[in-house]
Amino acid sequence: MSAAHQRLVRTSYAIQSRSTGIPASTLWRRANNRPSVADKAANQQYFTPQEEHALVEYVLRLADNGYPLPVKFLRSLALIIVRQRSSNFQITDPSLKVRPPGKNWPQGFYRRHPQLKARRLRAIDWKRNGRHIEDKVRHWFDIIGRELADPAILLENVYNMDETGVLLSVLNSLKVLVSKDDLRKHRGTTVKRTLVTAIECISADGRFLHPLIIWPAATHRSSWTTHPTPGWHFACTKTGYTNTEISLYWVEHVFDPQTRDRAGGRPRLLICDGFGTHESLEVMKFCFANRIILCRLPSHTSHKLQPCDVGVFSPLKTAYRAQVEQACRAGVSTIGKPHFTYLYDRARKEAFTPRNIRSAWSRSGLFPFDPSRVLREFQASRSEIQTTIPVEPPTVSSNICHTPNTSDHFALLRSEVEQDTQNLDGVCKRRLQTLSHASEKVFAERALLLEENRILFEQNNEKTCRQSSGLTVVGHAKVMSYEDIVEAQKKRDMTVTEQATRKKRSKAGGKLLSRSEEKRKAEQEIQAWDMSDYCLVLDL
Repeated sequence: MSAAHQRLVRTSYAIQSRSTGIPASTLWRRANNRPSVADKAANQQYFTPQEEHALVEYVLRLADNGYPLPVKFLRSLALIIVRQRSSNFQITDPSLKVRPPGKNWPQGFYRRHPQLKARRLRAIDWKRNGRHIEDKVRHWFDIIGRELADPAILLENVYNMDETGVLLSVLNSLKVLVSKDDLRKHRGTTVKRTLVTAIECISADGRFLHPLIIWPAATHRSSWTTHPTPGWHFACTKTGYTNTEISLYWVEHVFDPQTRDRAGGRPRLLICDGFGTHESLEVMKFCFANRIILCRLPSHTSHKLQPCDVGVFSPLKTAYRAQVEQACRAGVSTIGKPHFTYLYDRARKEAFTPRNIRSAWSRSGLFPFDPSRVLREFQASRSEIQTTIPVEPPTVSSNICHTPNTSDHFALLRSEVEQDTQNLDGVCKRRLQTLSHASEKVFAERALLLEENRILFEQNNEKTCRQSSGLTVVGHAKVMSYEDIVEAQKKRDMTVTEQATRKKRSKAGGKLLSRSEEKRKAEQEIQAWDMSDYCLVLDL
């Protein structure tokens, strides 16, 4: 073909492309009998269309049974299918190796099939399953609905309190950028797996109260509260968790002072979970005497009904993680207790917004009062379980040949083949009969396996009895407010100054006091200041 003729052909393809909207390269491939891009892609697929369809049906069946398949297992399943297909080739050629699909193959797989959708799941306790708590949730809305219907209970006097645990350092592995010639093994930030408990309380009108922080320690340290946090309260326990005394202190010295004036003598509604420390006799007496209506959530329902868990604590921990990462970028090598109040205070201001708080109450079905916000999730899950795929009876098909999926369908296809091939000899008929028998056996085994899987799924869903032991809190916590800690620190500084002055005077007079005598005199002075509750705190 001459150069002039080639230019003429290219020009004609360009003219046709402008008139039809089809790319000129596509027109050229069609004119020269070249395979299309789609055909090339189909030939390069890891699966045949039938195998991919079978895998899709398998994934959907697992999801219908309540056990969705993790995406990371798709590659191993694909390898199993291809190995089974390629077993005959490996017999003839032992050097043939079947490799798994690429790491991005699962994403392409579920994107090719719109009936599939990747979703991130969160692990929850088995007792929090919807089938176990639906009756509890309905009963809860019946009870709380009658309380909220009382005209004496106003929106601004409804509160929810809960504890949340915060790790001092919550950094995971980070991807960083370095020079391509940098061969050093860089180390990340040192992690301290210390859990600090914070008791938070939010109101239905979008406000939040000052927290109570529980340190996992035996005594308070002045270096832990260098960041000014007026109105905050701090406690210490050996485990870092709350107990009965701290719960009583929180109601008396944190909740009541911050809500009493706003209530103006009207009743206050306090919603909390069923943790044992919230229902002690002392707490109930105080609530009864001060017109505080204590409403306990049903067990194992806080992830659905508690506003703090539903819409506040998640953005709080996200904001705290961001503050930790920012501190690490600033050069902080280790996140410890001295950094917590500063980082947590900034995270609270970012997460405890009126919008987030009101959204949490709305998602819990309380304000506005709408139990369907929560109950519709149980109805949707129940309808999915009850939904069955109808099995169409075998009918005489048309000239279009479909892949049989039951033994009856295969028998019908066999009869159609026999009608189309009346002139088959005996050998061909015996081979067709053998194929029919093999298919019946395969379909029967498949039905037995599906039934076995169904029985196993039902058995796994049955409730099991588990023994549990209660947690015993050893010791008693000493609770102090931020203002008390500041005052105690001032008293301690005064004591240190006076001790230094006495040492100088004693040294000048030739009478140096011993260490035990100094300690005994310091304890006498602290007792004289009426700070006996903080003796252990100041004995550093």
